Amino acid sequence: MPGIAWLAVLFVVPFYVVLSVAFGTVDPIFRNPVPIWNPAQWYTGTFGQVIDRIFGRGAFLGPPFVRTFGYVAAASALCILISYPVAYYVAKYAGRRKGLLLVLLIAPFWISYIMRMLAWVNLLEGDGLVNRSLTSLHLVSHPVDWLGGNALTVILGLVYGYIPYMILPLFAGLDRIDSNLLEASRDLGASRLRTFIRVTLPMSKQAILAGMVIVSLPMFGDYFTNNLLSGAPRTSMIGNLIDDSVGTPGQGTNAAVLVLILMIILIVPMLYYVYSTLRATKERVA
Repeated sequence: MPGIAWLAVLFVVPFYVVLSVAFGTVDPIFRNPVPIWNPAQWYTGTFGQVIDRIFGRGAFLGPPFVRTFGYVAAASALCILISYPVAYYVAKYAGRRKGLLLVLLIAPFWISYIMRMLAWVNLLEGDGLVNRSLTSLHLVSHPVDWLGGNALTVILGLVYGYIPYMILPLFAGLDRIDSNLLEASRDLGASRLRTFIRVTLPMSKQAILAGMVIVSLPMFGDYFTNNLLSGAPRTSMIGNLIDDSVGTPGQGTNAAVLVLILMIILIVPMLYYVYSTLRATKERVA
């Protein structure tokens, strides 16, 4: 009961407020959102208008949605490619240095996310260290405009900001794999690569899914990384649309509708993760 009460306070109540704002009205004088608490009186016109702006003819909100999926997919893939070898090494080969390496991996959490992104702004400026290094090595003829709406900068910023959240669940999953299973595979004649593909990788599937959920879901709502590293409309994401709507008079209901649409989109991978976890648990018990 305490857990249910805590969940109701921190999730159900705020979610109902978002619903009431999304299906509410706007104050005609001050242009502030006016929530409607009675579901029988909810106004669905705003929801239909936003849907039309995303999927309808001449939809101008569609590109940020498509762009968000592309950025999140690319950033999540890079997180896996980078995190898996790091987590595998720490779990299987770090030995007595495992604790030290884990501390170093957790260290970025001790620094504000804003400060870490601002550090990248200084590095990527026209006269920053990155451009100075590239020009001094004659890799580019003139400084690259990394902060002027470059999609690659936004993707790498997302990777840098969220990759620790991928490494830790991967490490936890790989560290729990019984080394006797790997030795048994080798004793049966499997090579290191085949052992990895047939034993290690399948047994770390749940850790990969957990890392993907932890990393990709916040990326969908991220707006601060884009604002700092780009700030250009051509790289705007769903989070930027919500942030702009919240700060624009008369657009509060649109922001609430966008939040609901984002939640509907994200509930699909969440349900798959829950289903996959339950199935894996049943298989272990059986």
